[in-house]
Amino acid sequence: MAQSDKPFRPLSKNIHAQKQPYPAVQSKMDPVPADDLQFYKAAAKLKGKRALITGADSGIGRSVAVAYAKEGADVAIVYNENTDDAQRTKELVEKEGRRCLLIKGDLRKRSACFGFVDQTVQEFGGLDILVNNAAYQSAQKKFEDYTEEEITRAFETNILAMIYMSQAAVPHLKAGDAIINTGSIVGIVGIGILIPYSATKGAIHSFTKSLALSLGDRSIRVNCVVPGPVWTPNIPGTMPAEEIENFGHEVIMKRPGQPEELAPAYVYFASQDSSFVTGALLEVTGGRIG
Repeated sequence: MAQSDKPFRPLSKNIHAQKQPYPAVQSKMDPVPADDLQFYKAAAKLKGKRALITGADSGIGRSVAVAYAKEGADVAIVYNENTDDAQRTKELVEKEGRRCLLIKGDLRKRSACFGFVDQTVQEFGGLDILVNNAAYQSAQKKFEDYTEEEITRAFETNILAMIYMSQAAVPHLKAGDAIINTGSIVGIVGIGILIPYSATKGAIHSFTKSLALSLGDRSIRVNCVVPGPVWTPNIPGTMPAEEIENFGHEVIMKRPGQPEELAPAYVYFASQDSSFVTGALLEVTGGRIG
């Protein structure tokens, strides 16, 4: 197969154990995740659209930003700490000839979420797509070892911020526009070492369906991408070394996914390809069954 025809760049089935302080830096990961979609075939599906993506400095969020830019959208990204990673996302978006607005801030405050949306609308003249992607996780082998700060931060970042961002965005959205949330397979099947995170992801799945019902009469679609194991900075930044070494072993494909393998699902939900889809959970897991 010619290089230009390759659909993606899979990771090897085994990744050597590596740890970074949280929040991990994507450029320091080994191997560095594939996130630039160099083999992606764009079709102007989002031409002229304006998107706001949380947690898009790295990982899945970065790949979604790049995919949207390739499809013709301007992109605002909200990030918290890793400015160097965020600048890299901006470079990749602007390489596609689209505008990229970087917004640094903490999603855990409701007033800040409204401010992020207002900044985006002011810069781009409106908003068509909201992607709620930012997330926090922490791992503990013993359930009783989770601290109040870890539990609170997971719920504030993962589900409360998603509700706030959606509340801020909805008044700016019109019929045909989209809200896309990032869930997780562990919100369906659970995982013993990420209990607060799993609980928030289950809440996101329910929030997606409930918000879709609420916004149906306005023809604003609300859907959720449900990733399986994906090689992002959260893994070396939060997971135990033995889990990193065997990361992705539990899925049918016996490997973790690359961020760029998730991005087409977000394009689908943002574009008119999914005009008759709302309240849906789309699993992109490498084959996680039970």
